[in-house]
Amino acid sequence: MSTSELVLAQSPTLRAPDIEYGQLAPMLIVFGVAVAGVLVEAFLPRRGRYSSHLVLALGGLTAAFVAVVMLAGTRDSTVAGAVAVDGPTLFLQGTILLISIPAILLIAERSVDSGVAAATAEVTAASAAEPEGGTDAFTPQAFAVPGSVAEREATKNAPGHTEVFPLTLFAVGGMLLFPASNDLLTMFVALEVLSLPLYLLCGLARRRRLLSQEAALKYFLLGAFSSAFFLFGVALLYGYAGTVELPRIADALARGTDDKTLALIGTALLSVGLLFKIGAVPFHSWIPDVYQGAPTPITAFMAAATKVAAVGAMLRIFYVALPDLRADWRPVMWGVAILTMVVGAVMAVTQNDVKRMLAYSSVAHAGFILTGLVAANRAGLSSTMFYLLAYGFSTLGAFAVVTLVRDSRGEATDLSRWAGLGRRSPLVGGVFALFLLAFAGIPLTSGFVSKFAVFQAAIEGGAVPLVLVGVVSSAIAAFFYVRVIVLMFFSEPQSDAPTIVVPSMFTAAAIAVGVVVTVVLGILPQGALDLADQAAVFFR
Repeated sequence: MSTSELVLAQSPTLRAPDIEYGQLAPMLIVFGVAVAGVLVEAFLPRRGRYSSHLVLALGGLTAAFVAVVMLAGTRDSTVAGAVAVDGPTLFLQGTILLISIPAILLIAERSVDSGVAAATAEVTAASAAEPEGGTDAFTPQAFAVPGSVAEREATKNAPGHTEVFPLTLFAVGGMLLFPASNDLLTMFVALEVLSLPLYLLCGLARRRRLLSQEAALKYFLLGAFSSAFFLFGVALLYGYAGTVELPRIADALARGTDDKTLALIGTALLSVGLLFKIGAVPFHSWIPDVYQGAPTPITAFMAAATKVAAVGAMLRIFYVALPDLRADWRPVMWGVAILTMVVGAVMAVTQNDVKRMLAYSSVAHAGFILTGLVAANRAGLSSTMFYLLAYGFSTLGAFAVVTLVRDSRGEATDLSRWAGLGRRSPLVGGVFALFLLAFAGIPLTSGFVSKFAVFQAAIEGGAVPLVLVGVVSSAIAAFFYVRVIVLMFFSEPQSDAPTIVVPSMFTAAAIAVGVVVTVVLGILPQGALDLADQAAVFFR
């Protein structure tokens, strides 16, 4: 036997990774339904696509949530350690799926009408009377000139624009994988899978097309830039630890030398990519433009679900891979959290557009969420997960209400146009006021309980100054929330006040879910708090 044959004979056999498909069921179901949606789009006649997509999406998301419930109590890793199935994974996946179901209903809305038949500079008389809710909020041809004959023909020939359903489901699949990723390469793949569909969806608004396309371009360019930072951070951490698995990185840091410069630089670069996704200062500049320009159903979905996934990934990295660098990353995160809370609250006060105001409100809430992360204890983990649950439904409901206030140009998002809205429609005004009060952290709403929980966890973690800044920022934020409520209920309506349209059961259901969760988590939060506390243990 020759030397080469002897070496080959002694080489270890390549083994396939052990894959527990049952533990991957929630993600496999969502990706499977997304692929089925692509096939529906390719082979089914246009007339039957809408109902098929809707049934597939809602059925798939519901089945995935059932799979999450059935996995309760699991603490394991699969796919050669690339995916962790543990308490935080299942809690956050369940939250994402529960948010995605009403988001799909909001996207599926077809009956919301502008209520105006007159032509404007941007909308012709023919298109002004067309519905612009949900699927009809999306342009059939992204390259068509707004109001042109080509656009009207495309709208007539391709009603419903149902390709948004599989795109949304692919984004949901990436969001499910992101907080479950137990190694950095899998996490990067999940980041791209959730981001790419959102880049496309943000640029598909049928009205205010230039604003939408500008938003998509900014989101794509800055998102690609932040992904590059994330990937450079992965490379440097791999260079330090010799592995991309999060538990093994923690082991390398625990037994490593005093010189951890490479690991610290890698952590900083990794954090840039993640802080961009949650919209933390100074990586927040894309938030107001994208939230304003994207179709509002997509803004609602993105504002609620993306933050859950991105914060979940941050929690796993900092709590599983980098606990030995706590003394190094905590001061930095302190500064980021303070800047994010203050800048978000102050900038929201200056906004005259409802969507931009909610965008800066989202920035401020990212700072409150980081307060829980900075606590670096079990209470911080559980309170952050509860905050994501409460915030997600309130945000989705608030943006759903925005879709109902319309004029001839579509959604009337200028705050001055909302004067007297609560007088003309007490129900719509009252619901929006409820969501604003939840954002402000007023008692008997989910916002109060979630802020109290993260502040309490931060105090236990020794971050008392951070909590004081959070309280002041909450007071500033309460000012502009109350300002909008006063505008709606105590100001005279304008002569050209926008129409408050009557939605179908889809948007009504999405808003109702947001209201119920906001109230229930404010009055009876203990069950959800206990569930979050039981889930607050990472698999290592």
